[in-house]
Amino acid sequence: MNFVDLFAGIGGIKLGFEKVGFKAVFSNDFDAYCKTTFDHNFSEIFHPQTELYLEDIAKVPSDIFPEFDLLTGGFPCQPFSIAGYRKGFTDKGRGDLFFEIIRILKDRKPKAFLLENVKNLKTHNEGKTLELIYNELTSIGYYVDDSVLNTMEYGNLPQNRERVYIVGFSSKEEFNKFHFPRKTPLKKTIYDCLEKNKVDDKYYYNDKPLYEKLKNDVRKRDTVYQWRRKYVRENKSNVCPTLTANMGTGGHNVPIILDDYGIRKLTPRECANFQGFPKEYMLPKIADSQLYKQIGNSVSISVIERIALSIKKAIEAV
Repeated sequence: MNFVDLFAGIGGIKLGFEKVGFKAVFSNDFDAYCKTTFDHNFSEIFHPQTELYLEDIAKVPSDIFPEFDLLTGGFPCQPFSIAGYRKGFTDKGRGDLFFEIIRILKDRKPKAFLLENVKNLKTHNEGKTLELIYNELTSIGYYVDDSVLNTMEYGNLPQNRERVYIVGFSSKEEFNKFHFPRKTPLKKTIYDCLEKNKVDDKYYYNDKPLYEKLKNDVRKRDTVYQWRRKYVRENKSNVCPTLTANMGTGGHNVPIILDDYGIRKLTPRECANFQGFPKEYMLPKIADSQLYKQIGNSVSISVIERIALSIKKAIEAV
């Protein structure tokens, strides 16, 4: 079955769905840096070859897509995030892009869809935002369900990452066959995601001004910490805190560990590992700040894969 991948970023949802047998026939995003990373992988490393269609989704006509059975999209989460200003649908150019999804679903009527966003979407504006989303989706003929899944509970990845996943089907029979995946034991540790050798010196704080603020708090080898602008937060669950889009800018939300050589931040490659990107997925030589942003904005691929498999089973069961 074919799918179109909106707000595709660097292809995390694409990887998850293609792993269970779906085929992406169109991927779109408006970020040129994402296109660099996406094309570096899907035009050169992964086959069949595809490129990211670079354009504002509001300017992408519904008839541009090839035939497709499923629509996926991690539409912009910042308007609904606790970390942002929470403007929601009034955040022009971001929050209102959800209605572009409605436009495409209405015009093309695929069998099913998967949408992904931050957990706070469920409680944003006292629940009225999610209610509006449901109303819009059901009014164009879809049966809809949602669930908040934590990566460390559903993806066997050591990251505390809660996201809401919204699934819809045009067929009531298929919808009734769908079930979100069940929890799975977390077997991977943070060590499975860390580089085995010493990383580049630029990631270490040993000789930098921030070291004095970190040295007394960053003391454990089995823990990922976060620098929160003014203080260190320790993760008590022995997993990585939620990777965010701003973790590479302004010294905020930066994931930090202690290794044999000192105190350092996680590298972009390690962050990709915590999101479940395969080893063969290559990060291009662009600014680290862009790579951190891309990975923080992406998805936990193993969670997506499990949801994709559940969607596939529901469709094939009817």
